[in-house]
Amino acid sequence: MRPSSTHQSDPPDRVLVIGATGKTGSRAVRALRRRGIRVRAASRRSSLPAERFEWHDDRTWRPALHDVDAVYVTYQPDLAVPGAAAAVGALAGMAARRGVPRLVLLSGRGEPAAAAAEAALLAEAPGATVLRCSWFDQNFSEGALRGAVEAGTLALPAPPDRREPFVDADDIAECVAVALTDPSCRGEVVELTGPESLTMTRVCGLLAEAAGRPVTYAPRGRDEFARDLVEAGMPAPEAAFLAGLFAEVLDGRNSATTDGVARLLGRPGRSFAAWAQDAALGGTWRAPGRAPV
Repeated sequence: MRPSSTHQSDPPDRVLVIGATGKTGSRAVRALRRRGIRVRAASRRSSLPAERFEWHDDRTWRPALHDVDAVYVTYQPDLAVPGAAAAVGALAGMAARRGVPRLVLLSGRGEPAAAAAEAALLAEAPGATVLRCSWFDQNFSEGALRGAVEAGTLALPAPPDRREPFVDADDIAECVAVALTDPSCRGEVVELTGPESLTMTRVCGLLAEAAGRPVTYAPRGRDEFARDLVEAGMPAPEAAFLAGLFAEVLDGRNSATTDGVARLLGRPGRSFAAWAQDAALGGTWRAPGRAPV
């Protein structure tokens, strides 16, 4: 165990990244290593050369927390899942008892269950930092919506004029690195969004322009969207949960932008248009008519 007298203003010597294969976790590992900080990557995936970490098995927590002085906490599959708040609070309590002075939690905007997990974290670790984020740009390139972009139709449980300030996961990772190393962030809840709030119709236009293919928006009702997910192969209970979550966070409550990224990084966040162009140049979406490799 690291001594509890570690100066909380000193930069961390070793950071535990939970969810090191995820969209933000993998990027946080790279961002921290660029700063010369040692990283212990933790994942439930046994194929990764990393510390094993399972949220449902607290026997894996103590080894992962050994000899670290900061933790980036991401919860899988989502903080809205029942039991997430209790698990996050328990982990924060274990970290506090082991003298780990810094924790940063990835959270979601507008999710009451996520807010409960934030409260559980801060009750055990009042000096922790919460990064409350909008939907990621990368949901369209690394998640389930990648196939929708390639197929040319994006369907979500929100009207075409609904606005969302999608945020770049690379910017989130840089904010994670700052929050873990800058003591002025301790005890803060920082909302991270992209620099502009875009309608779903505009998002499809920017994706189409970048990918070189038509991408149209097809609004769905909550139940319709759940049926779409089931038809795509998702189990019905998971589809119903995800449809409800998407409908909730896309009801307009998260449409406003914030200055969180600029405040932490000293620069504006990357625009959705710039991200989409870069993603297309990197070969994210198959060219129209091209079969999967």
